Amino acid sequence: MYAFWDANSPDSFAAYTTSHLVALAFLAAAVLLLFVCRRQLRQSSVKRRTVSLTIVSILVLSEVTLNVWYVQQGIYSIRHSLPLELCSITLYLCVAMLLLRSRFLFQIVYFTGIGGALQALLTPVLGYAYPHYRFLEFFAAHIAIISAVLYMVWAENMRPTFRSILLTMGFLNLLLLIVIPVNVYTGANYMFLARKPDTSSILDYLGPYPWYLLSMEAVAFILFLFLYLPFAISASAKEKKLSLP
Repeated sequence: MYAFWDANSPDSFAAYTTSHLVALAFLAAAVLLLFVCRRQLRQSSVKRRTVSLTIVSILVLSEVTLNVWYVQQGIYSIRHSLPLELCSITLYLCVAMLLLRSRFLFQIVYFTGIGGALQALLTPVLGYAYPHYRFLEFFAAHIAIISAVLYMVWAENMRPTFRSILLTMGFLNLLLLIVIPVNVYTGANYMFLARKPDTSSILDYLGPYPWYLLSMEAVAFILFLFLYLPFAISASAKEKKLSLP
């Protein structure tokens, strides 16, 4: 139990080992389960509420226990522990989105949730291996973020639009006005706006600092277009079908 909770655990995370692949399999299972059950969820407000509150509980429990861990282990620091990473911000937005069934928040979280959390799951910036608490919390929170977004798509029948992309890009750039000063004042690296992470990530291919920040904008826009593409194709097919005599 001590090793499970110990912030000084010597076992370091290694990408695409068995534990990482199993965690990704849990993500695939959660996505598949939501997709298979989508019609049942749409037909039952009780089932929707149950699933929604379950996801909210996982998100809240992940965030609360993470902060308890920081404090109890004596490692809480404004340089590392503030909820200013994109996935941390998205987690809070997901909780509000699910509780309020907010279409406005969905327009943002659809892109930041899937785009950000999926990147985090595929290339984790994580210092602890399974079965450490931090490993379990990290994957539970990020899988729950993606599940929250897809729940809104498949159970609540919400859809992003092209304007959602522009809204999300605007939201992300407004975040820069908050996060960059915090990084400068504290010496932190929230959202990797001060330097690249030590572990391998897509940022390794986007040029040196500070030019990779501009590359990130372009990559984010292209990624958001890709995430929007299925809905654009579906909307276009429906329009063509309605226009047929």
